[in-house]
Amino acid sequence: MLVSGTLLATETRPPPSGVHETVLRIHFTPDDVTRTRVAPGADPVWELILSLHLFQARRPERDPLLAGWRRDVAAGLRVNPDADSVRLLFALNPPQGYFPDFLTPFDSRAGLVPAFDAIRSTPAANLRRDLTLLAADNRLPPSVSALARGDTDALHRLTGSMASYRELAIVPYWNRIESAVEADRGQRGRAMLADGAEGLLASLRPAMRWDGQILEVRHYPVSRDLYLDGRGLLLVPSFFCARTPVTLVDPDLPPVLVYPVDRLGGLDQPPEPGRHHALAALLGRTRARVLEVVDGGCSTSEIAHRLAISPAAASQHAAVLRNAGLLASRRDGNTMVHTLTPLGRAMLE
Repeated sequence: MLVSGTLLATETRPPPSGVHETVLRIHFTPDDVTRTRVAPGADPVWELILSLHLFQARRPERDPLLAGWRRDVAAGLRVNPDADSVRLLFALNPPQGYFPDFLTPFDSRAGLVPAFDAIRSTPAANLRRDLTLLAADNRLPPSVSALARGDTDALHRLTGSMASYRELAIVPYWNRIESAVEADRGQRGRAMLADGAEGLLASLRPAMRWDGQILEVRHYPVSRDLYLDGRGLLLVPSFFCARTPVTLVDPDLPPVLVYPVDRLGGLDQPPEPGRHHALAALLGRTRARVLEVVDGGCSTSEIAHRLAISPAAASQHAAVLRNAGLLASRRDGNTMVHTLTPLGRAMLE
């Protein structure tokens, strides 16, 4: 019987010779192929949650690209004044196995603000179901009881601890995380332009195999068949995803497959070039980042998603830059699309 939740193996290894390989088989109809798409950028909530798993990996030496990040995060957590909330956050995200679906709502594709709103609006029945399943194999702190009841204060404390952890573990590295994800999106986009959706799915090899009807994820924690039934599949490239892609098991949730990207040298890299710091000093950090993400053109919602800010804030920053002659904006249906003006590009470059 299917159970609600996400299965994750942070230390998946190929099975020994002679042992049956566990495989996730995702079944596509022709409609599913045409409805398959790639997330618009690095997902702020998936990166947050998956980083918690990698931070707790039992054999961190197997991931040397993240060694410096892990040391910095550990040092920051030691001086965190809200130890109880942090303890709960880590308890909800063990390094291996099941973790609750409600922590990674589909709304996260639109950014951090709608994702946190969705978490705080999770029905109590879903909270009890997910947390009961988590408690079957994990020791949880007493504070989980209030969360399972849907207590409003407990849910706000949870998203507050997620925001606090994100400021420490994700925000300082967001540019590099986003760069790695955008490099992967570029690769998927080229495959899509060359060979359509079939080419996109075929480009996921060698970690996944596409035969025209079934996408196979090798070395999955359990053997399983997922039928999309015309809903399509959202592919989410992720910096902090471990070697094995991650999917949700609950059949009522929109189908999502989170997969790892090339980390492009990891997080232990020299600081960004000085011109970016100078631009941030002139415009402010957020507006400087708006100029960077608009390079090539993007919508207001894409700005909000990539910078993990609200759509209203993204619209306000874009308006300021547009009034200064740095952005040009045009309406495409219900979407406002922004591009750099020659002056904006000159300032960026």
